[in-house]
Amino acid sequence: MGQRLEILGIGIDRIDSNEALRQIGQFIASGTPHQIVTANAEIIYQASKNEKMKNVINAAQMVTADGSGVVWASRQLGQPLAQRVTGIDLVNSICEQSAKDKWKIYILGSAPGVADTAANNIRARFPGCNIVGTHHGYFNEQEEAQIIAELEQLQPDVLFVALGAPKQEYWIADHIQQLNIPVAMGIGGSMDVLSGNVKRAPKWMQKMSLEWLYRLLIQPTRFKRVLALPKFMLAVKKQAKNK
Repeated sequence: MGQRLEILGIGIDRIDSNEALRQIGQFIASGTPHQIVTANAEIIYQASKNEKMKNVINAAQMVTADGSGVVWASRQLGQPLAQRVTGIDLVNSICEQSAKDKWKIYILGSAPGVADTAANNIRARFPGCNIVGTHHGYFNEQEEAQIIAELEQLQPDVLFVALGAPKQEYWIADHIQQLNIPVAMGIGGSMDVLSGNVKRAPKWMQKMSLEWLYRLLIQPTRFKRVLALPKFMLAVKKQAKNK
């Protein structure tokens, strides 16, 4: 995928949605494990202050620009990315392709029942999408062992993990080699949209890169997370100045 763009020490792949899906197809064809991280401004800023998180993200085989803030940063650094590749868009693309190529998908995470609802909604939207199993994210060590055994038995091509960042990235990094799943991806808040618990922003807000504002309006509890954005912007400005 070529050299990555470095933003606050985090490498972002210079790919668009089509290239991301093509690369995922290659990952699955290879049969070897790959981790995907969809990195937004908040995650990048958090990782810039957390060495473990930074190392896990930079070790991933694909890191996409999840949000307009990351695209803005690329422009500030004089290396503009073509487009954002959001987690929810990538999930939808993978599910759509699964219906065509019968990629096996497993969904892990969120509260009990949420993954099942998300799976049903995905099947309704993409008839033929091959979801082979689900499990909630509130598991203990014994249940985790059972989940791992089920994954080893089912051998999915794609594993979606919704445990929140960075917990989901850590879980994938800790287990991906043992599980040998070709594509494992943290999907975090995308599960809320997939399950129907949260509606996605209207198309006009998506096109104007205002999805973050929509999520804030319908989920005011996200306000603390939004406070990371000005810190991210200041840090990027500093990086651009010191180039």
